[in-house]
Amino acid sequence: MGRSDEFHWVTDAEPHSTRRREILSKYGDKVRALYGYDHSTAVQVVAVMALQIVMAYAVRDLSWPKVLVAAYVVSGTASQNLFCAQHELSHFLAFRTPIYNRILSLASNCTLVVPMATAFRKYHQEHHSHLGVDGWDVDLPTMLEANWITSFVAKVLWVFVYIAVYGLRPVIIRPKPIGMADVVCLSMVLGFDAAVLYFLGIKAMVYLLFGVIVGGGLHPMAGHLIAEHYMFLKGQETYSYYGPLNALTYNVGYHNEHHDFPQIPHTRLHKLTEIAPEYYQTLAFHKSWTWVIWKFLSDPEVGPWTRMRRASREGPADKAAAQAAFKAKQQREAALKAAEKAADLPGAFLDVTNSPGVRTRSQARKVVIA
Repeated sequence: MGRSDEFHWVTDAEPHSTRRREILSKYGDKVRALYGYDHSTAVQVVAVMALQIVMAYAVRDLSWPKVLVAAYVVSGTASQNLFCAQHELSHFLAFRTPIYNRILSLASNCTLVVPMATAFRKYHQEHHSHLGVDGWDVDLPTMLEANWITSFVAKVLWVFVYIAVYGLRPVIIRPKPIGMADVVCLSMVLGFDAAVLYFLGIKAMVYLLFGVIVGGGLHPMAGHLIAEHYMFLKGQETYSYYGPLNALTYNVGYHNEHHDFPQIPHTRLHKLTEIAPEYYQTLAFHKSWTWVIWKFLSDPEVGPWTRMRRASREGPADKAAAQAAFKAKQQREAALKAAEKAADLPGAFLDVTNSPGVRTRSQARKVVIA
């Protein structure tokens, strides 16, 4: 039985624009001083690209088991680093001039061996401007995914190929015209792939390609893809991660901060929480991406359907689809609470300060898990 009817439909707008306005009204000058770019991003991207090329050369004569181990450990980590670099570059946060960001984005896409840089930039802009909007935000799983990916085995397979699903979903849901930039991207990546196969051989290509697949699936570095917007605590749409892997992913874990202020480069996002701590200390956050993946796989109440969904960008209450779904959800919750009260049950409360993997910085806060 599918669970597409269990998406958390909401009739209000996404929370980041509201929080952004409030923070700017209180700390405008301090926050705006964080805007800009950071050349260190480019240095890190070039270094990881070089690492991948050197490793592709090094594995060309290794046995297949060693190639696969290297692909998971090294290439998986490096590939997800470069994927997160695409995210940073799509916001033009490495250079002042946009074209330089685009050039580096295209160049780094080559070592990812699958063309995606130009498409990612176009779709990611809509993820920010239309967060959770049905038909616009292609980060949202489809109804088909919510209906099919419900068992442990199905979720394992889905997460294993998650980066492929992530890449194909936009083409199916919201296809866009192919432009010259897309042609350039495709030509560059396919040219690089051909060069790898010709000069280094099939093992080098498998090292790079398998790294992309596993690095975006059952790999600790890929935990951010699930941690960012899947609702592990009811009612909160976006989650940050504060842990060591931020150092390898351009602080992509600072996701609430990033959605609030996408103009701030990754090296300064932590300063936002120092300037306006009251806006982030009460939000639940993750400490472990590995825990996120395991929780997603093992918890039958967490899956592709545990996402907030809205009918329009503004979220007006007169949108029939969102309103009807939200009302039905409220009725189910009311019925559950009534049943608990009748049975004199205490209800299901989770103190997130004592829950592994998910935390809130407010020591007094408790969140109802329905």
